[in-house]
Amino acid sequence: MASAVQKITLASSRDIPFNKLMLSQSNVRRVKAGVSIEELAEDIARRGLLQGLSVRAVRGADGVGTGMFEIPAGGRRYRALELLVRQKRLAKTAPVPCVVREGGLPEEDSLAENVQRAPLHPLDQFRAFLTLREKGQSEEEIAAAFFVSVGVVKQRLKLASVSPRLLDIYAEDGLSLDQLMAFTVSGDHERQEQVFERIYQSYDKQPYVIRRMLTEGAVRASDKRARFIGIEVYETAGGTLLRDLFQGDEGGWLHDVALVDRLVADKLKADSDAIAAEGWKWIEVAPDFPYGHTFGLRQIRGESIALTPEEVTARDALQAEYNGLSEEYDGAEELPNEVDSRLGEIEAALEAFDHRPLAFDPADIGRAGAFVSITQDGALRVERGYVRPEDEFPVAAETEEAAPPRAMAADIDDNADAIAADIPQPEPEEEDALAPISDRLMAELTAHRTLGLRNALGGQPDVAFLAALHALTLKVFYHYGTESCLELELKSVAFGSQAQGLNDSASAKGIHDRHDGWVKVLPKDPADLWDDLQGWEADSRSGLFAHVVSLSVNAVQEPWNRRPHALAHADRLAGAVSLDMAGAGWKPTVDNYLGRVTKARILQAVAEAKDQRAADRIEHLKKGEMAAEAETLLADTSWLPEPLRTADQENDASITQDADEGETSDTDDDPSHRVAAE
Repeated sequence: MASAVQKITLASSRDIPFNKLMLSQSNVRRVKAGVSIEELAEDIARRGLLQGLSVRAVRGADGVGTGMFEIPAGGRRYRALELLVRQKRLAKTAPVPCVVREGGLPEEDSLAENVQRAPLHPLDQFRAFLTLREKGQSEEEIAAAFFVSVGVVKQRLKLASVSPRLLDIYAEDGLSLDQLMAFTVSGDHERQEQVFERIYQSYDKQPYVIRRMLTEGAVRASDKRARFIGIEVYETAGGTLLRDLFQGDEGGWLHDVALVDRLVADKLKADSDAIAAEGWKWIEVAPDFPYGHTFGLRQIRGESIALTPEEVTARDALQAEYNGLSEEYDGAEELPNEVDSRLGEIEAALEAFDHRPLAFDPADIGRAGAFVSITQDGALRVERGYVRPEDEFPVAAETEEAAPPRAMAADIDDNADAIAADIPQPEPEEEDALAPISDRLMAELTAHRTLGLRNALGGQPDVAFLAALHALTLKVFYHYGTESCLELELKSVAFGSQAQGLNDSASAKGIHDRHDGWVKVLPKDPADLWDDLQGWEADSRSGLFAHVVSLSVNAVQEPWNRRPHALAHADRLAGAVSLDMAGAGWKPTVDNYLGRVTKARILQAVAEAKDQRAADRIEHLKKGEMAAEAETLLADTSWLPEPLRTADQENDASITQDADEGETSDTDDDPSHRVAAE
């Protein structure tokens, strides 16, 4: 006959007054972890004690119980109860549910309770939060109940909303938590599963690859188009916004590109209609214009509209308020939200006062036009007052009284002889009255004067600089060359091949801002330019000269226009000005470089910027995926392709030295060579 199985007996449970409990030195937990005592106390106050304490009777030397009980397992709960007692939120004698243990070692009780506790799987936690949300609790209420931030609640709810199929795979350890986080970028379960199938077959399953696949083709919220229309307008129109709650996403991605383009077109149309109502002859509208779209067009000058007394008072009040807030919070690590918002509002209002539209002559408006586009930061860009060549008034021939003819050919003597030969005219007979000087004599006299001017000007560098500055400024800012006797030419190059984003680049903005700055200080009438320039300080003249000359630079390499010596000079010029294209804001992207070169060049770029191991990790990818991964890898580097690099100063100096050493003594008497050497 089989013996009966011994039945186990569970330790008894009972309520013990709190003041009869004490901590045990046998508790194995020494390091603080998990929820703080304060948070646990608040949780007990809200929900009560969810788990009783494990206690043992304290006995005296004679083995008789003292009426006190020590706690080897549950010390944190005891301290939380103790805190509630100190706060007078719990009575000292309040009964505490306890399991009274006998036999064995108290250290075993403490160790077993902590070791045998199975932590909750993250997926169970995500789903539990979702259940609470579905049962009516707000995100704020859930955050308060579990002592986490609202952001954490949003993250866990987002994780719970991933495709059920992917959640099941995650539960079976088929996906890491970081990979699951990446899938939350898109709320489209079908799209999530499509991307999972792609990465399942791929060597590279990094989270950033998942994010890129889910957002490819979408418009970043930081894109100028998105900022122009506004995220709220896009979402109101039914657009889907993709967000990454686990990494910085610069506001997310606008998924519906067609909707973005339609909203942009509608808003540009409405804004351009308001500009057209000003009476301009033509309006051109586009989100972007190519760099140099205004080349060859004369820009008419508008007049600044003076502020009314009421507007001056309003501006002064805003400035005073801004200064007061700035002083009050000077040195503060972080501004209160309402103060930060108010300062932003004041800055915008002051900006509107300082950059008001100019007033134009109605006659000018009737033959000029405007370009309407979007700035890089999403604001409306209006470029008013450009006159096309066909809309210019015909330039009347200069009369003899207004502008006597001047012989300005390279060879004055030959030119004078040619004029004399073409226009045979006898010398006028003597008369008592003053007769006009003959054309032949005028040409001869002014030929002498021209040589005299050349000789005198060649000995006065300051005046020569002023004369060249005057002539070139006329070409750039006034589009007429008849106001100067210097026959200098300056070409502002309009690029035939436009790179994407060229007009919004930092360099283009710098040139545009500098040009507008000079426009504001130059006289409106070209006839006044010489006198104005004479009165300028040397630094101002030099600054204008540098700007004007810079507009003639052409370092574009084109297959149909072979200019090896000019391009070599461009390299020397880049070294002279210490050109740094990375510092100027150029970064390699799929669109501007990586997607347009061979895989070998992509791998070379990654190896140069990072290391060979980084290049090896993407070598197996297809061209498009390799280019996208390379863009991510190169984003935080200063890597540049060869055509954008500037030779270091040491190499440049050695080239200069070699060139100087190669010069022969035959040129030592040439003043131009002596000046160059100096």
